[in-house]
Amino acid sequence: YKTPVPTAALSSWLDTTLDEIARDDDRRDRLLWALTWLAGLGLMLGLPFALREGAEFFLPLTAAIVISIALVPALEWFERRRLPSGLSALLCVLLFIIAVNGALAIIIMPASSWFLDLPAKLPKIKANLSTLINYYSELQHFIDNSLQSIATGTQAQARAVAVEAPRSVLDFVSTSAPSVAMQVFFALLAVYFFLAGWTAMRKRTISSRGSFSSAMQTARIIQNVVNSTSEYLVTITIINIILGSFVALALWAMGMPSPVMWGGIVALFNFVPYIGPILAAVLLGMGGLMTYDNIWLAMVPASVQVIAHLVEANVVTPMILGRRLTINLLLILVSLSFWGWIWGAAGAILAVPLLIIIQTVVTAMGSVMMASFPTDSGDINRPESAQS
Repeated sequence: YKTPVPTAALSSWLDTTLDEIARDDDRRDRLLWALTWLAGLGLMLGLPFALREGAEFFLPLTAAIVISIALVPALEWFERRRLPSGLSALLCVLLFIIAVNGALAIIIMPASSWFLDLPAKLPKIKANLSTLINYYSELQHFIDNSLQSIATGTQAQARAVAVEAPRSVLDFVSTSAPSVAMQVFFALLAVYFFLAGWTAMRKRTISSRGSFSSAMQTARIIQNVVNSTSEYLVTITIINIILGSFVALALWAMGMPSPVMWGGIVALFNFVPYIGPILAAVLLGMGGLMTYDNIWLAMVPASVQVIAHLVEANVVTPMILGRRLTINLLLILVSLSFWGWIWGAAGAILAVPLLIIIQTVVTAMGSVMMASFPTDSGDINRPESAQS
């Protein structure tokens, strides 16, 4: 004989059990959510320090990725001429090495002779600055000590630079530390293999998507990243070359020695926003003080560079790049500070291309997430076939 369980008591017990199960599931979901956010926060906080400590690996790899993305249009141009992917990638790498080797030869070789002449030119620099020093006589002792320390410590450095100044990429690799040579070699290999497998990797990434819309969205993101990065780098390179050529022509008309070297310095430093043009102007001011006897004439080369840069930055570049590649100035400063803190000068050069890549990917992902939500109530009731 069994005592029957009342229906009300059974229903109450069942409701209590289901509530406890729901509360347990809710606590588990909250715990998983908290752990996920903590892991993401820890990754965000630890990633900069990992990138900084592992610069020997991450810096050449990141530079290789940026360079490879910039060379993708050239790779596709070669492939459209029915060249194999491996040969096209090899030609792109060779063209890049030739360009870097030419820039190194234009800048480094004349710069070594200028640095070698610095100790002998210090009296002329001091004489040119004497008109300004007279207004600040209390700084005379400080400047004398500074110039004396530079003069005594520069001669040995100048001889070392004159002997060790690289004349090509091969000289740079051979005279660098083994770790630097390995980083350059690793970066070139990464660029080659990235380009050699680019077409197949892109096809495999797109075809692996679960639906046609997802595949099209992936292809659009990849193409936007390539177009934005390569367009920015190619356009900025051309603008900087024109800017450097204009400065070199102006300095040649003034009779300043090594005008091509100074034009190359202006073009190279202009890749670093804000800081690069200032450093180029300082170097040109120093070069003018070493060349001319009058301080006002010595400041003309730096003035030419500053005026040319202002025109380029405020008129030429916005007009050519347009609004599509316009980047918030605050983001540029943050990216420049962040990557400069992590990798120094190399990080400052990579700051804007990396910002463009990250911004393009984030914008594309944001558009995908917005597209996944209905815009109004009519979209909810609309049949799936009509939405597609």
